[in-house]
Amino acid sequence: MSKPTIILATSNGVGMGHLARASAVALALKDVANPIIVSMAGGIAELPSYMGIRCEYIPGRDRGWMSRDSWDKYLRDRLLALVEETDAKVLSFDGVVPYPGVIAAKNANSKLALVWVRRGLWQKKPQRFVLGLQSRMMDCIVEPGDIAREYDHGPTSMRKDAILTSPVSLFQPSQAMPRDDARKALGLDLKRPAVLVQLGTGDSDVNEKMTAALSGLLGWKDLQVILTKAPIDKNGNSLAPEGLDIKVVRYFPLANVLHAFDAGVCATGYNGVHELLPAGLPTVFVSNIRGTDDQEARALWCHDKGYALRADQSNLEDVEAKVRQLQDVEVRNRLSGKCKELPAATGGVEIAKILFELATKAQAAKPAPLTYMRLITQEHVNRGLRHIANLGLRRLALIYRFLHPHIVAEEIKLDAPLFGEQTEPSELRELIKGNVRFEHLIAGASKEYKMKREAIAYTAYGKEIQVTKKRSLF
Repeated sequence: MSKPTIILATSNGVGMGHLARASAVALALKDVANPIIVSMAGGIAELPSYMGIRCEYIPGRDRGWMSRDSWDKYLRDRLLALVEETDAKVLSFDGVVPYPGVIAAKNANSKLALVWVRRGLWQKKPQRFVLGLQSRMMDCIVEPGDIAREYDHGPTSMRKDAILTSPVSLFQPSQAMPRDDARKALGLDLKRPAVLVQLGTGDSDVNEKMTAALSGLLGWKDLQVILTKAPIDKNGNSLAPEGLDIKVVRYFPLANVLHAFDAGVCATGYNGVHELLPAGLPTVFVSNIRGTDDQEARALWCHDKGYALRADQSNLEDVEAKVRQLQDVEVRNRLSGKCKELPAATGGVEIAKILFELATKAQAAKPAPLTYMRLITQEHVNRGLRHIANLGLRRLALIYRFLHPHIVAEEIKLDAPLFGEQTEPSELRELIKGNVRFEHLIAGASKEYKMKREAIAYTAYGKEIQVTKKRSLF
């Protein structure tokens, strides 16, 4: 029997959690199925060459290249075309809220099984109000386990509609490099201490937390500070204090080289917690409170149970002080020793088994048309309510920008989109981040698929052939 094709789709989240989970599941599927990863996250550029798995980048609605309604149809048509091209039996979606385009793809193909990989630990955000309708559209819901599930009091915590698995992690002891090998792979000094810092940059409060965390490392003798992103603000100004030896590295998956580090400072996202702690890395968690993920609950659990230190993300002095504690070897030894008590993170294999069993079933269930219509109607209602709630602020912003206009630095090219099957990370990164509309295709795409994708793209983008500078109103 030939291997079934399973599409693993992810949203463009705040971090790499969705994409990392999909990668772990895809690796577990490789021997028995043909996994394909599609994502709106730019991090997908790192996957094809490392994993040997076909991938497609889909530009998210946040790129602003088409209207919201057009993007929903575009996503639906992209997914349906890929299903037809690969004869996929299962579409898995890892994200907080399944996009209308994902639901529409399921509704248009009764033979396609739709699975929602729905992480727990939600904050009580508006997305919770359509949980019931979204859930009824699924053939299966899977909740990847969370070591902090005991502290989950969000809207998914009391639901009984999901299959709970073990935590999902790209860190696997059998794949992790020994300390010296990992340091050589990253270009680090073999003898000097090294700390990994994985905190975001962007808004002023996030930047301030980065500076506070880095300040807590001052005075650590001969320290190498490793970041995955340059510590600069949007204007190119450094967020790092003087006196640190900082090195920016890019390596995928970082989980394989975590033994290179003596300690870590990280946001408390699903991905970071379930990689750094199983690797035994003494860590200070500084939560990101944006988005739906309840990072504070996860950080509190890790701190209360003794697996990591939690910094109060609202108190910059506490961030600096907690990070400074990592300079104490006794603190580091205590934390790494406690982490050895964590059970193995086998959720990737468990989810792969669920998807494979669905892919080899006779046929997926067809959702009731009424449920689909109710969900789409609710989506439009929610969108309208959000619009009304923000109308006052929006008008103030419009007035302000009318008086103080500025031009977006990026030129958005509205000429014909660029199609390509690139798999090399550096080339893919440039195309994904670039200002030319990029239409990525899976490697080895058929002529028929390419023609269909061209039709989908031109329907979505229209026929503008010009280069403009957009005036920002916000």
